[in-house]
Amino acid sequence: MDPKQLHVIQAMEKAGATEHLTDREKHLIGLAVTITRGCAFCTGGRTEKALASGITQETLTANTDLVAAVNAGVAVRTVLQGLEGLSCDSPECAS
Repeated sequence: MDPKQLHVIQAMEKAGATEHLTDREKHLIGLAVTITRGCAFCTGGRTEKALASGITQETLTANTDLVAAVNAGVAVRTVLQGLEGLSCDSPECAS
């Protein structure tokens, strides 16, 4: 393994080890991220772990609804900004 990769993995493990969030909160946040990123494999795995930890299906459904609403809001805001003629100088806007 490249030492740079090990450094990244250690940083991720340290961030995940925070005592400021409960395991339940970590599960729900992690699931929200994988849903937003669109990774079905990761979402399935995180869903299984969340259910095994005692999080109910109803809570997971509510979490998914919240993720969808927040992402929809971001999409609408982005479209409205585009319609208002706001310019973007970053390379992502060139395509």
